[in-house]
Amino acid sequence: MKKLLSSCCLIALSISVNAQTTKPVPLKEKTAFQTSSPWMPEIDVRSDIAIVYGVNDRKGMTFEQRVQSWRDHGYQTNFMTGIAWGDYKDYFLGKWDGINHLGVGQVTQKGDTIFHGKDMPYVVPVKSFIEYMKTAVIKRVIDVGITNIFLEEPEFWARAGYSAPFKEEWQKYYGFPWKPQHESAENTYLSSKLKYQLYYNAIKEVSSYAKAYGKSKGKSIKVFIATHSLVNYSSWQIVSPEASLASLPGIDGYIAQVWTGTSREPTYFDGQKKERVFENAFLEYGSMVSMTAPTKRKMFFLTDPIEDWPRDWSDYKKNYQATFTAKLLYPMVADYEVMPWPERIYTHPYKVANSNEKVLIPQYYSTQMQIMVNALNSMPASTNKVTGVNGVGVLMSNSLMFQRFPTHNGFEDPQFSNFYGQTLPLLKRGVPVQTVHMENLSYAASLKNIKVLVVSYSNMKPVSPAVHASLAAWVKQGGVLIYCGRDDDPYQSVMEWWNTKGNKFTAPSQHLFKLFNINAATGKQKFNVGKGTVYIVRQNPKEFVLEANADTKFIDLVKQGYENDAKAGKLVFKNSLYLERGPYDVVSVMDENADNKPYIIKGPVIDLFDPQLPVLAEKTINPGEQALLYNVNRVANKTKPQVLAGAARVYNEKVQGASYSFVAKSPIKTLNSMRVLLPAKPKVTKVADSNGQAITDAKTSWDASSNTLYLGFANNPDGIKVSLSW
Repeated sequence: MKKLLSSCCLIALSISVNAQTTKPVPLKEKTAFQTSSPWMPEIDVRSDIAIVYGVNDRKGMTFEQRVQSWRDHGYQTNFMTGIAWGDYKDYFLGKWDGINHLGVGQVTQKGDTIFHGKDMPYVVPVKSFIEYMKTAVIKRVIDVGITNIFLEEPEFWARAGYSAPFKEEWQKYYGFPWKPQHESAENTYLSSKLKYQLYYNAIKEVSSYAKAYGKSKGKSIKVFIATHSLVNYSSWQIVSPEASLASLPGIDGYIAQVWTGTSREPTYFDGQKKERVFENAFLEYGSMVSMTAPTKRKMFFLTDPIEDWPRDWSDYKKNYQATFTAKLLYPMVADYEVMPWPERIYTHPYKVANSNEKVLIPQYYSTQMQIMVNALNSMPASTNKVTGVNGVGVLMSNSLMFQRFPTHNGFEDPQFSNFYGQTLPLLKRGVPVQTVHMENLSYAASLKNIKVLVVSYSNMKPVSPAVHASLAAWVKQGGVLIYCGRDDDPYQSVMEWWNTKGNKFTAPSQHLFKLFNINAATGKQKFNVGKGTVYIVRQNPKEFVLEANADTKFIDLVKQGYENDAKAGKLVFKNSLYLERGPYDVVSVMDENADNKPYIIKGPVIDLFDPQLPVLAEKTINPGEQALLYNVNRVANKTKPQVLAGAARVYNEKVQGASYSFVAKSPIKTLNSMRVLLPAKPKVTKVADSNGQAITDAKTSWDASSNTLYLGFANNPDGIKVSLSW
């Protein structure tokens, strides 16, 4: 199910020296990829940063030599390693301290250890493991001169929690003996909270050590967490610290690990269970923005052009486009891990679905992928908004992870539908619904632009009474809150703040309603609270999506709250999301919508999802499709010769009189495809390799509608020099 995946780029304040001014110039730290391989010409992706994965030595090559191989080819180097699993056989098998530590693995009720690979268990992060991470991993990384460290996937499986080390940690944390989670909802909740806390503490200790050790060496260390989204972890029944890490002074940011494998998890909508990759990815990335935006922590977005399970290449392409578009629809994020494991993408044959054949990535797809990746190198952050109403939010919390497994008292939440019941009915109607982390409600920015907030405690619980104080203050100032829930799940009565220390509420919502000074028992649906409004809908949100046509009343209520109560304007329903980012047009058209019209963009536009980079007079995007277009009319300076799009990164650009030259670099064994803006059709086009040898089979064509030259030739990481004159 899970991929040896992870994280993006990060970034310390490395500096270079400008030879002309001798002033320090910050190095560009916008794009990255992660790799466990040394440099190879087949995977020379040309991002700003190579994130070197793992400290293990290889046959004939040390970790330090592996790092140096990337530095020798002009890369900044960062580091990434798993914090819940990894190739730590020296620790697990006893070489590190003479003790076999395989017993620290996460164990299920059946007594099975959950493994990520051979001799590689998911761990209960006990003291010895934390010490190993500090002294055997982090210290070595800092000693090689790396200052940006990514700790990947702090994960505790919900089905685990039965090992001796976990029972010992339970006794230390709670002060009473371990209780098996399958016996009650309260035991499950307590077990999940402990799993959460164990990785919170582990990351706190490791990041604090990294900062302190770095300081002792005169280095400023930054620590980032590479993590799946809260949406995915909750869906996949995994517990992780997630949002709480943003409060740690030792954590500088995150990589949002979203890709086809997470986003294709089937969901229910309109009574149908199926894959909805774009919509799921949009909600996953959104939850990561919600987690970090108010805290100002750095965020990198990841997606992957392939995934773990064998599929055909058309499947990879379709879903890569869907997830890629979803991440671009968050204009406040402009830093990216462009791919994980380029060695896997470029050099490993993949089994074709429904056959025994294995093939390398087709060149049409590697060209398209590289065009998309190179667009990320210039993708601007933007203050523009996605089309539609941006003022509808859904509250979420880390506690979504706490009640996913096992089932108690017959209360089911199939495919995490209590979450999707609040979000998909809106998103499918073209409302770019936002998620709001309750852990961030103390930040004014969290609810600043939200007009209507949907809240349910059917699949999560409020983490503190302060959450309700923030919600009450927001409503009284004019906010509209729609509470959806029967409050009938078995977690309503777990031992928590709302029923201890003088509180005697049988459901946490009762405390919230008390702050609103409303009586929910009357059966009344609408209440005026200060300048705001509260609606109470006694349905669990899953009911809106598990059956066909069951979301109409919910949608009508959101519309009424937005238009009549918040007086925020018209809540427009449509079938598309569109965003303008600099010269880029980003659009997704939803299916499963009463509106089945295509979305049409007038050109001239360059289609970046087509490896031939055609210039189109107009582009039609049909329901179920996405598009990324370069709008030639929005080129900042049309008189300046420049590469607008290409499957190679451009260096050493020179404009002299009526000529323009540059060097293009990209992995070997791939094909370049380029659109170059020029003042006039070139009279002379020269293409040569790094030795100056002319390349005679380069493809060229001129498009008069856009004043662009198409160029096609074989890539080389050593560089292909292009010289054009007109």
